Amino acid sequence: MTTLQARQRSRRSFAKMEARQALGFASPALVGLALFTIVPVVLSVVMSFFNWPTFGERTFIGIGNYARLFEDPAFMPALRNTLVYTVLYVPASVVLSLLLAVALGPRIRGRGALRVLFFIPVVTPMVANVLVWKMLLQPQGLFNGLAQTWFGLELPNFLADKNWAMIMVVVMSVWQGLGYNMLIFSAALEQLPESVMEAARIDGAKGFRLLWSVTIPMISPSIFFATIMTMITSLQVFVQPQMLTGGGPGNATAPLVMWIYNQGFKYQELGLAAAGAWILFALIIIITAVQFRLQKKWVHYEH
Repeated sequence: MTTLQARQRSRRSFAKMEARQALGFASPALVGLALFTIVPVVLSVVMSFFNWPTFGERTFIGIGNYARLFEDPAFMPALRNTLVYTVLYVPASVVLSLLLAVALGPRIRGRGALRVLFFIPVVTPMVANVLVWKMLLQPQGLFNGLAQTWFGLELPNFLADKNWAMIMVVVMSVWQGLGYNMLIFSAALEQLPESVMEAARIDGAKGFRLLWSVTIPMISPSIFFATIMTMITSLQVFVQPQMLTGGGPGNATAPLVMWIYNQGFKYQELGLAAAGAWILFALIIIITAVQFRLQKKWVHYEH
């Protein structure tokens, strides 16, 4: 065996040893991925084609669960509520977060402390946030008390009025998630090249014109990211309506995830719940794909 062949053999042996070591280090993460992600996903696909009660015999019914979805009187209202919540929540959250990030510019003293203040609701447990808002919105709560004291007006029972309940869920959700997108936009604004901004000011751009024609196009990738993530989160909303209104009044605020939860854990119809979950997954994929397709028209990347 020549010296060159010996070196090549040694390199191959060393590469195999490195590969085994890398696999050993990665195996805990791979096992966790398999047990808690891949296996549940595959199992949920299988369950969606079975009549799968929590206890009892399981029978294959093909697409029967998917057909039953549209026969269930609560499914379409839950889907509608999810879409209504998303349409109201996503634009409000993104626009207000962007305006807040712009307002907390370099000229604002104590902007670091203000950012922390607005970010606190994001890291506060959702249950605590919802309980605070529930106390504020009750007929004996702070809002109604102030309205009666200052203006002599009695506010409606927001959480029991079907015309107000969804709006209050959206308002509470916007308040709770405002700080997350604000930090994303603040980081993007701080990365803007000062030379470009100064050139725009010299050309006469200022105020709203500067924001609309220069700032927003330059941070459009961050706006696109925030919009995508906010949309996905809103389509999976559960805790806010569950804790704030219980899905009521009636089913006026019950989203699709709450319907899935009720089918799986309240009515023990795991197959039907799995089918509903895959409908939600398909909805998220379709809307996300459309957004990625449309980004070419308004998102500007640096090349």
